[in-house]
Amino acid sequence: MGILIVLPILTVLMFGLGLSLKVEDFKALAYKPKALILGIIGQIILLPAIAFLLAELFDLPAIFYLGVILIACCPGGSSSNVFSRLAGGDVALSITLTAISSIVTMFTIPVVLSIALNQCSGMEAFTQQGGIHLPVGNLLIQNILLMFIPIVAGFVLSRLCPVTAAKLDKIIAKISFPALMLLATIFFIQHHKTIGENIATLGIVITLMLVLSAGVSALASRAVRLNSTQRKTIVIEVGMQNAAQAIAIASSPFIFNNSALAIPAIIYALMMNVVLLIYVAVVKKR
Repeated sequence: MGILIVLPILTVLMFGLGLSLKVEDFKALAYKPKALILGIIGQIILLPAIAFLLAELFDLPAIFYLGVILIACCPGGSSSNVFSRLAGGDVALSITLTAISSIVTMFTIPVVLSIALNQCSGMEAFTQQGGIHLPVGNLLIQNILLMFIPIVAGFVLSRLCPVTAAKLDKIIAKISFPALMLLATIFFIQHHKTIGENIATLGIVITLMLVLSAGVSALASRAVRLNSTQRKTIVIEVGMQNAAQAIAIASSPFIFNNSALAIPAIIYALMMNVVLLIYVAVVKKR
């Protein structure tokens, strides 16, 4: 049941991202590339590196080791645009980073997951027992169908029919967060026993991953002298990953076909909102 819900949700979220894109966003960022480059590095390199470190440090079981790496190497989530607006960040930067990371990670996810499959000490026995392997071709095809094409379709519609696109964008923006929470709830109910048994360790790992990524990206943003609105956006973009995509990859019958692999992403979907809501409240108060 879960996979029948996650795939349409992911497609709609990516279509909504395409609707919000404007050519002007990319043109403006050509004059301030530091923020864009730092955001991409944070999402593509920093967060997976932190995830690898924590997975090794806590000696996670193979299924959760791979699941933590999976959520860390996914692109930025569409909810980050809303959080950037709430925090007084650079919304154009947020939208552009989400779009670019969604495209770039179509090719980096297979690389990072391949490293994870070879890195974890208990992964070999786990893969032999569960039949887990990484069909790179299927992963690329699914990402193109569920992410790249919807983004392009949304962008084209926004150019051809801006009024209709604006109306759809408002609707999708309102339903995106409830849809993600519905998805997380369904998988939570499905795996409540396993989640209950591992929530302590996984909760700590996920929370540390969020806090460390936020802290390091904030320090890096200051080091390269980004302004305050850009710094807020970088912290949020690096911290908010596309949990729907991680769940889709884990549970898709064309890729891993293992919904238990999505458990770290489910916990992440819940914890990232808690941590980043606290961050938004702090920066708004300051």
